[in-house]
Order: sequence, then C-alpha cells, then structure tokens
Amino acid sequence: MNIWLIGASSGIGLALAKAYAKSGHKVWISARNEQALKEACQKQNGLHALPLDITNDESIDIASQALFKLDEPIDKVIINAGTCEYIDSYTIEREKIRRVMETNFFGAINVVNFALPLLRKTKSIFNTTPQLVFVSSSVTYQALPRAGAYGASKAALRYFAETLRADLVHEGIDVRVVSPGFVKTPLTDVNDFPMPFIMDVDSAANRVVKGLESHSFDIQFPKRFTFILKLISILPDFIRLKLIAKASRHEPDKVG
Repeated sequence: MNIWLIGASSGIGLALAKAYAKSGHKVWISARNEQALKEACQKQNGLHALPLDITNDESIDIASQALFKLDEPIDKVIINAGTCEYIDSYTIEREKIRRVMETNFFGAINVVNFALPLLRKTKSIFNTTPQLVFVSSSVTYQALPRAGAYGASKAALRYFAETLRADLVHEGIDVRVVSPGFVKTPLTDVNDFPMPFIMDVDSAANRVVKGLESHSFDIQFPKRFTFILKLISILPDFIRLKLIAKASRHEPDKVG
C-alpha cells in the first residue's frame, strides 16, 4: 500500500508513518520541516520525504504532481497537519483564530483539491478503493473552555469531511475521520492543565491503523474520554453548560 501522510514531522503523524512503514507499506511524509522529514527517513525504511506547506497551493501542487507521475497507486491520503492556540475570554484574539483556522481547516481543504486527482486515478486505473482521511479531534463532541479556535477548526473539518463523504462515496472513495483525545506530543507538551486518559503516540497510531482497517467512519479514542464528552453533550443544556462553565478559568475581576 502507498500512503501520503501530511503533517508527519512529529507527533501522531510521524508515529503513524512509522507504523505503516514497519508493516511494509511505502509512505510519503509531508510537512514544512524538511530537516525533520529527512531525519525520519534516515531512521526508518519505507519513508520518503515530500516537504510542503499546506497553506501554499504551489507547494502542494509540486508535491502532488510528483506522486501523480508515479506508476503506482496512492491508496491512502491522511491529512494530519494541525496546530493549537488557546483563547482566553478577556480579549478575543482574532489573529490566533485565523492562524489556527488557516492551518487546521483551510490547509486541509487546500490539500484535498490536489489529493482528489490522485485518489481518482487510483480508483480508475487500479480499480481499488482509495481512502481520504481527516484527523479531527474528540473536542468536537463537546465545546470546552479556551478551545474556541482549535475546536472550531476541527469541528469545521469534521462537518466538511461528512459532507464530502456524501458525494465521494458515489465515486468509490472512502472518506474517514479520526478523533483523538489527548496524545503526548510536542503540541500537548505545552498544555498547562490536566489531560485525562492521555496516550502515547505509538498507542494512538496503532488505534488509527486498526480503525482505518475497520468499517468505522469516525475512529475515536480513548473510548473512556470520548464517552464522557458525548455523555456531557446530550445532557440538558442547563446541566451541560453549567458543568462546562466550572472548567473555565475566567476571572471577572480581570475584565476591564
């Protein structure tokens, strides 16, 4: 199997790329950090560096064209690139929100435009069922304090993926969503709050691999965490919103 994995210079993306490569698959790994990609390829056979910037169409086009010219199918495209910035309620920092949306949502859409020709080629020439995978987040099950930028970008990504699936299923392209909870990565290492049921990246990567082999549209983990979030989300609003508000750091005395 040939895989194109975007957002693979560290964290879940890199662990997932290594897991697939160790199983004998060929994985093209993409990110802006070209040096990190090259180092990963030196340490693990089966990985091939394909640097790009998901906010730049020309950069994505160059990478996708390199894959399109191959005489072999691209069976799976996994869009994992993402960032996180927390928003405090004293001042709504619009630039933070724009940066997060630009990477997590619009960056993913940029990739889709160039990935679809690859997947359609695989379907038409090699007559297999290619997969398009979006890495969202379990935070989309229930809004949480300070996660306005990150959660909104991942919720938008989930909605987009579901609407895209409704169309692409008729072309024989399999669209999936991955919804991780807290995973120990460089992104979460800076968090200054408790992260329940946090997982290591290798365990998370194994969950993704197994999930994408199943028939589940939404690969979510860890189950205990996602169950709690989903349970909270179906509570009556007067209970649910009060419960979530207790997790807020907002201090009225600091306003003004």
